[in-house]
Amino acid sequence: MQSIFQTYLELGFAHIADLAGYDHILFIVVLCAIYRLGEWRKVAILVTAFTLGHSLTLGLAAMNIIGVNTKVVEFLIPLTIFVTSIYNVVYHKFDQKEIRSGTFNRNLNINYAFALIFGLIHGMGFSNFFRSLTMSGEENDLLLQLLAFNVGVELGQLAIVAVILLSSFLAFNVFRIKQREFNLFVSGAAAGLSLVMMLERSPFTY
Repeated sequence: MQSIFQTYLELGFAHIADLAGYDHILFIVVLCAIYRLGEWRKVAILVTAFTLGHSLTLGLAAMNIIGVNTKVVEFLIPLTIFVTSIYNVVYHKFDQKEIRSGTFNRNLNINYAFALIFGLIHGMGFSNFFRSLTMSGEENDLLLQLLAFNVGVELGQLAIVAVILLSSFLAFNVFRIKQREFNLFVSGAAAGLSLVMMLERSPFTY
């Protein structure tokens, strides 16, 4: 029989990697869309900021320290995708040298702020799933379950990031797609999908 830690680690990994709930995956994709494989250290910091954000609110919500309005959170998650997508497309300005090289400047501080702040929202989304699981009432068990679940989510995120960076490497080096066009395609598609999700999940409809 597997341990509690292993069980919740697998649940965390499965939850973030579940294509049926692709909104979390889509956020990670668009968050990393402007990076190259050679910038993996920057991406690692970005993912760490996202992890810090969602770990905080997941823990607080799981321990009933903060309340979670499910309808609002489910609407805010695609909103984070939409805002990040629009930022990718609109904020980054290209000069002639950057256009020729296919690269562009990035204000990393804003990206890290997005990852951290929007991570808080995604953590509340994770908590909805986590609290639906069968858990014992022991505080020590709850902390262990939270730790294992977060580790599982983190491993799932790293797997997604690896796929994104390898995909961008192939796009840039094999198919000779410019980074600008890659960013526009990925961010534009994510913006469209997130807009549909926002309309479907709007808490203002009756």
